[in-house]
Amino acid sequence: MATTDNSENKMENSQGGIKRRTLLKALVGVPVLGVFAYELIKKYSYDQEKKARLVKELGLDNLPLPTIVKSSKGSKNDLIRIGIIGYGSRAVSHANGLGFMHPNDVEARTKNNNMADWLAQEDLNVAITGICDVFDLHAENGLATARNTVRAGGAAPSTLPVKRYRTYQEMLDDKDIDAVMIATPDHHHAPISIAAAQAGKHIYCEKAPAHSEEQIIPLYETVRNSKVTYQLGHQITQSVIFQQAREIIKKDILGKITLVETTTNRNTADGAWIRHLDKNGNPKPGDETTIDWNQWLGHTPKVPFSVDRYYNWTKFFAYDIGLIGQLFTHEFDAVNQLLNIGIPKSVMSSGGIYYWKDNREMADTLQCAFEYPNHDLTLLYSAMLANSRSRGRVFMGHDASMELGNAINITVDGSSTKYKKQIEAGLIDPSGPMVSFNPNSGKVDAVTSATEKYYAARGLTTTTINGIQVDVTYLHIKEWIDCIRSGKTPSANIEMAFQEAVTCIMAHKSYVEKRRVEWDPEKRRIV
Repeated sequence: MATTDNSENKMENSQGGIKRRTLLKALVGVPVLGVFAYELIKKYSYDQEKKARLVKELGLDNLPLPTIVKSSKGSKNDLIRIGIIGYGSRAVSHANGLGFMHPNDVEARTKNNNMADWLAQEDLNVAITGICDVFDLHAENGLATARNTVRAGGAAPSTLPVKRYRTYQEMLDDKDIDAVMIATPDHHHAPISIAAAQAGKHIYCEKAPAHSEEQIIPLYETVRNSKVTYQLGHQITQSVIFQQAREIIKKDILGKITLVETTTNRNTADGAWIRHLDKNGNPKPGDETTIDWNQWLGHTPKVPFSVDRYYNWTKFFAYDIGLIGQLFTHEFDAVNQLLNIGIPKSVMSSGGIYYWKDNREMADTLQCAFEYPNHDLTLLYSAMLANSRSRGRVFMGHDASMELGNAINITVDGSSTKYKKQIEAGLIDPSGPMVSFNPNSGKVDAVTSATEKYYAARGLTTTTINGIQVDVTYLHIKEWIDCIRSGKTPSANIEMAFQEAVTCIMAHKSYVEKRRVEWDPEKRRIV
């Protein structure tokens, strides 16, 4: 009994805790629920006070919330005429970001009451005046999109003609094209970007920026010595959470960061780039009569036409560098944008084809270690295509770790030097997230309940600014358009693209040659 009485006294004297006797009374029946509710409100008020104190102590109470800056359209002559090279699924997103949508998509989204966010996008004062694709069907979809009269931002329908170009060279030779968006298979990215820069066309290119080591320096030098605005297609860094994460790192909340782990997992045929069959198991459309196969192959070895290769090109090293080019590129950009680590000194990759036993060359399981001795940092990347368990993207510092995905969770290390006093005082609990950022709320907050932890861990699939869901691809394209007009440098510029290209080719070379590789900064080559 003495032990029980002491426990009850401790419970009753604990600050912010719900008294045990009050809890028992509340469970008896309705008459005492008012008392129980009072105690819950009292505890909630204490938690909120504790939360506000913690946020203030961390210096996170005045983090600037992102806003969408209105563009200056300038005169009517400031209209930017854009050509899209490669009109597959990614280009559809590009067109939507520019403010254009296919009539069928407009109809479907209107029926589903899903048009408001897109219509709310600002009119960027651009016109899609050219479509280039080797597949007739894709080209026709692009033309219908560019000619549609329904526009985002209340823009008036474009009165300019829209032309289909049979080759990208033909488009680049046209003086009526100001800028190009490149959304082809990866082996075309660098050659088209180089030609576009030489032609004076502004460039928005999907990742990866280069497919081979031989392409890296020519791409970098050509774009750098031109007057064009180059933007690499890594729109995820436009998200609110990345902007807040950047501020958190600037404030040294994590302490010295020496390890970053990034991962990407998938567990579907589509996620493993088996995409040549429709939902009924039949081959998707396309043959040699509707696809210019020789142009699609470009500089790669000549092989007979194959629907498998056309739709599933990522599986083959002639056209892509697999998981590194498709998935790690996003991870590297996220880390590099936050930490500015640049090109690693060395890379070691390993893995293999362990699950998808088809004709692929790309690994379905991969691990890469990127060493940065000049930053006292290691970046680890792990990916697999036979399990979809989320394993996160984690920045590990001496004082805290930050998990960054669709939300931010910051957890203090139990042995932290910086937060030792707060831990001892009970203000910080190292067993769970100390701080979270829920994109839906638009603010940084301390975690005090299971519900908050749940939403922080999952986040949202779209970024939210001032209560409005905004497409991050639109924001990234908008930044490119704004920089074309202002002459400023976009976030995913040629310097960032160069660092990404070198890093990814190093990882691929290590995997293919089964050895550790290094970057020679003086000779600018992989050794």
